[in-house]
Amino acid sequence: MTDDPGFEARRIIRAAAAATLATQQEGQPFASLVTPACAPELAPLLWLSSLSEHTRHLQRDPRCALLFTGPAESANPQTAPRVTLTGMAEPITDARLKARWLARHPYAALYADFGDFGLWRIKPLGALMVGGFARATRLRLAQLLPDAAAVSAIAEAETDIIAHVNADHAEAVEAIATGLLGGPPGAWRLTAVDVDGLDIAAGEAVLRMAFSAPVADANAVRTELVRAARVARAALAATQQ
Repeated sequence: MTDDPGFEARRIIRAAAAATLATQQEGQPFASLVTPACAPELAPLLWLSSLSEHTRHLQRDPRCALLFTGPAESANPQTAPRVTLTGMAEPITDARLKARWLARHPYAALYADFGDFGLWRIKPLGALMVGGFARATRLRLAQLLPDAAAVSAIAEAETDIIAHVNADHAEAVEAIATGLLGGPPGAWRLTAVDVDGLDIAAGEAVLRMAFSAPVADANAVRTELVRAARVARAALAATQQ
């Protein structure tokens, strides 16, 4: 765990390819598997079918919770870091956020345009992070969310960062994917950047790289990429000796 519990919680949330959604109907709790992405400011994004029971629950009562789980440190599942985020769900129409969700889940392009599907955003209200066995931290919203000015700065620079990195530093992206994140060789490309890290993808595979600390501008993103590429190349060189 880092010294910043909010950053650590965001790392877990943003890295999760799946989560458990908790809803309720007439007081009866209900849990289901969902596939989240995150808006730049962290709000979880869900692509939900109106035919699903949990969607009908949210239409009646937007109060919900999401459980995000990281990898366990040992055979004991209780050692897995996890975050329970409480929030309010709302259906939205936003082409940019839909594209962001699809970049995190490219396999979903097969059904992304089905008429019964729509984008939902979960407005965070707070969170409980469990860093492992018997390590719980309650996070108020101000502790959980990233700095708003930094979010805006990175969002404004994201398109240019992605275009530049993919055009001029494709080798570094592949090195990070294979040498640092454990992915197979492939045509890896940068697909998303936020204050806490970045996503890279090859085909339907998506990998998440967390930054060492939250960033505030494009120069800090560059520093994190240079550091990650250096570590990744060293790891790859070691395996070839």
